[in-house]
Amino acid sequence: MANSPQAKKRARQNEARFAVNKMRRSRIRTYLRAVEEAIASGDQKAAAEALKSAQPELMRGVTKGVMHKNTAARKMSRLTSRVKAIG
Repeated sequence: MANSPQAKKRARQNEARFAVNKMRRSRIRTYLRAVEEAIASGDQKAAAEALKSAQPELMRGVTKGVMHKNTAARKMSRLTSRVKAIG
């Protein structure tokens, strides 16, 4: 348990940051799920549109420190190749 005032403040900041990052991760997963569903339906046009809207969200997660840039790049690469393989 935090005893010093600065440790207590850091604990509060960590809780707030955790909540914000959790929302961001959830938002990213929602966009990725939309791409997955479009790929599963077999509609390349819908999948491409979903991918186009998911890309900025992934990159925003990188800039906000929610995920590593290589992780986002890997996810984008794999999704892009799967969308292209539909047609």
